[in-house]
Amino acid sequence: MTHAGDAVFSYHTDFSIVDATSRYQMLYKSNKTFDLFFKMRDTMYTYYNDANDLIYSEKYSDEGNYYTVDLMRFQKEDNITSIHSIHYKPSGKSVDTVLTVTENVADMLGVIFYMRGIDRKTLKNGDIIPITVVLGKDLTKTRFIYQEKAIIERNKVKYNTLYFKIDIVDEAFESTKTSAEAWIGDDDNMLPIKVRSKMKIGYVEVYYKSSSPLAHPLYCRIPPKK
Repeated sequence: MTHAGDAVFSYHTDFSIVDATSRYQMLYKSNKTFDLFFKMRDTMYTYYNDANDLIYSEKYSDEGNYYTVDLMRFQKEDNITSIHSIHYKPSGKSVDTVLTVTENVADMLGVIFYMRGIDRKTLKNGDIIPITVVLGKDLTKTRFIYQEKAIIERNKVKYNTLYFKIDIVDEAFESTKTSAEAWIGDDDNMLPIKVRSKMKIGYVEVYYKSSSPLAHPLYCRIPPKK
């Protein structure tokens, strides 16, 4: 399968959105070969409050001079979450809707960070963690299936991780089985170290870049041999 491009995760303190205290972001760029057929540049932001609740999401996409913008505000009351979702394309606003769910819910980027809240010490092979993902005007059922522990290496740095397969039912992905994979750092931070997602043509890989401050030491990083 063709390697379509790479992306990078990063974390920042951010107060620019009302009630927000932190922001996760993902920057994606298709590689030079893939650019010849389908150029993609995506920037995604998810904003959280001090209780680590997802409150706002932004996605900016450039597909070779075709620009789109997705904005979503999340509000939770009791067991119900409402999501005001707006989508803009070059001709103007094409989606403006409010969705409500009673299950755990996130945007495409936030779904990865949702995994930080699970109890990693109780995980067993085959355990399933369900969550709903908002894609424009649609709510997509998603599930993480825990597989095993694995070591991931990036730029000569190794990490101990928890490996999950991800089932996503959406036409943007190649299949409903193992549409994506995630390697989550095996320490109390539970940071996403690597995410690999299948597309209609090729695949996209996302890598952890940096984060500061962290609540816990980054024990999942394997010290280099002396």
